[in-house]
Amino acid sequence: MMHQLYEKANQVSKDVYLAALEVRRVIGNGTMLEKVYQKCLQHELRLMGHKAEIEQPVEIRYKGKVWVENLRIDILVDDCLVVECKAIEGDKVDMEKFKAQTLTYLKLANLPLGMVINFGSDGLGKRGIHRVILKGASALE
Repeated sequence: MMHQLYEKANQVSKDVYLAALEVRRVIGNGTMLEKVYQKCLQHELRLMGHKAEIEQPVEIRYKGKVWVENLRIDILVDDCLVVECKAIEGDKVDMEKFKAQTLTYLKLANLPLGMVINFGSDGLGKRGIHRVILKGASALE
């Protein structure tokens, strides 16, 4: 069964991609700190009409106990899509740990889709943007 927010998140991901391209076009790749890209991407998404909240805390729930640790989603878009921003130069970056981090946020927040965007890569193609899908969230799985 598909996650109830998957279609919405999938549509939003297209605008996130376009917004990331615009941010990169304006300020370049890897020339700024991660927080600069994060704020610029948030602004670009808001200009497109999206709700984009920075540094959203993630709760850990276990056997009736709830903790709010220092786990923060870089950008939560329209309450359905997690975006992790990175600014690591070069294309040889092992994105697996950042994808695992994003997957953790998806699981804890019960959200269907995330994106890891590395503004430091040479391009925002398959090396610069990675989609992370919560297991079972897409009808294609």
